[in-house]
Amino acid sequence: MAYTVTKESFASLTSCWADPDNGLKWAIPFVLPPWLEVWWQTFGPEAELHLAAVRQGEKVIGIAPLMIKDRSASIVGSADVCDYLDFIVAPGRERDFFKTLLNDLKQKGVSHLDLVSLRPDSATVSYLVETAEKSGCQVTSQQDDITLELDLPTTWDEYLGVLKSKQRHEVGRKLRRLEERGKINYRVIEKGESVPDFMAVFIKLFSESRSDKATFMTETMRAFFTSLAEAMAEAGLLRSAVLELDDIPVAAIMGFDYNNTLYLYNSGYDPEYSPFSVGILSKVLCIKDSIQTGKKRFDFLKGGEHYKYHLGGREVPIYSCQIAFG
Repeated sequence: MAYTVTKESFASLTSCWADPDNGLKWAIPFVLPPWLEVWWQTFGPEAELHLAAVRQGEKVIGIAPLMIKDRSASIVGSADVCDYLDFIVAPGRERDFFKTLLNDLKQKGVSHLDLVSLRPDSATVSYLVETAEKSGCQVTSQQDDITLELDLPTTWDEYLGVLKSKQRHEVGRKLRRLEERGKINYRVIEKGESVPDFMAVFIKLFSESRSDKATFMTETMRAFFTSLAEAMAEAGLLRSAVLELDDIPVAAIMGFDYNNTLYLYNSGYDPEYSPFSVGILSKVLCIKDSIQTGKKRFDFLKGGEHYKYHLGGREVPIYSCQIAFG
């Protein structure tokens, strides 16, 4: 049966995602319909939105959430707020999907694909590069960054046993020191609680924690973070928390719970309490909460900050890829 390419909307992508029998691999939260829509509505780039689905009959075998500008296509999103990007493809249909997509983009006058924030296990790296090369395209790829992740054991004691002796000692020492300072409460924001109230605390602590974070948190970025938190909370994927010391918020975590993985999206802390390591301890307690709630993996996301290594993270390379059509 021949393949067809149809133009979609955010609403139709949402319906597809909500269908338990869609058969597609939505591997990462950064390409889910609510995320894509919030990004597009907030940043509104000067590009044509091109949400394409490849179908065999009525069955969708893959989705390409693209934007096109000056004959160059890229995945909806940006590397500064979307740690990973990829296409959404049904397992086993990758080569058919990408061959059909490339032919369709060529027919539409696209001459270049500019793809960033690619994990090595992404459909793009695993299948598109090979398909493009066989189609006569010129492909250039390079490592741009790293991410760190941690396979979670089933108990907190097992996790501590994974750490190097020095780091295990440091985690215990920091926790005891904070406990001696006052009453600790790591409060997870549960369903039904006010997301705007949490985000006001989060953005305040985020901006106060470092000068570069304060510069990053523009009014546009503040709107994006808040809208994203609300959309992901509505989808049941927001997993955020506040670390309180004597009922005072001293650190905050914004994360996403998806496919048995906790994605540590961002964090902030009150620098007045930095002598008590509240920033690093908020991550430690987030890992502990993830273990206790049965998560299989903890994803620190992009960047090689030292604390990620100290807490057991292992490196994963992140790539970019440029494809010029022949």
